[in-house]
Amino acid sequence: MSTHLLIPLIFLVIAFLFSMLGMGGSQLYIPILFWFGMDFKTEAIPLGLMLNLINTTSSAVVYARKRLIDWKVAVPFGATMVVFAPLGTLLNLHLPTQPVVVIFALFTAAAAVLMISGWKPKRGSLEPGQRIFLGVSAGSVLGFLTGLIGRGGGSFVVPLLYISGLDPRGAAATSALVVTASGLSGFISHITTAARPLWGMWIACAVAVLAGSQIGSRLMSERLDPRAVKMIFAVVLLGVAVLLVLNEVLGLF
Repeated sequence: MSTHLLIPLIFLVIAFLFSMLGMGGSQLYIPILFWFGMDFKTEAIPLGLMLNLINTTSSAVVYARKRLIDWKVAVPFGATMVVFAPLGTLLNLHLPTQPVVVIFALFTAAAAVLMISGWKPKRGSLEPGQRIFLGVSAGSVLGFLTGLIGRGGGSFVVPLLYISGLDPRGAAATSALVVTASGLSGFISHITTAARPLWGMWIACAVAVLAGSQIGSRLMSERLDPRAVKMIFAVVLLGVAVLLVLNEVLGLF
């Protein structure tokens, strides 16, 4: 099967699944593009960020219409991520590829461990002011990291929102909006500095991700319990992290 057909089909499935958890999917888009031969920093990261942005924007629109987004949490979280993401992007341009891949793998593995732990927070454990503080502080750190490694940050935003007391559906829906804000900043930073677009592939992947995100977000907002899907994602993310280290650091593939 042609690469120009195979990659969009894979990304259709990824967008379908990740949209149900308020994540963009760049944690899988980027390594897949990298493994298919694209340069990590100038091709895989910019395209992955664009697809991440399409997925979360499409999902956020659906969740906003269903009134699932907690705007008081989403606004400070998203705003600080937008501010700090360009700082991480600037550092990315001055690092060799291998450390960036290693940071990417560690970030992915840590997110998987958070999901796999199964720890359940006490509902309503944080007051409104504490939620704002969480959004500002966590948004600053995650914004910098997402700019550095080309991630939308959803794999950490969702657990943090869950910890803050949001139910799984609310956490996923709010994350979609937060990651959209940070993803836009990161994508603009990369597309204006280091990107080398392959337009045919970009358009095909964009259409596939848009379709997958619409189907997945509508399914989740109506009747899906995402807890079982979280465990699947955790296993997938751990596998991605391990393969990245084996390939880029140890050179086993």
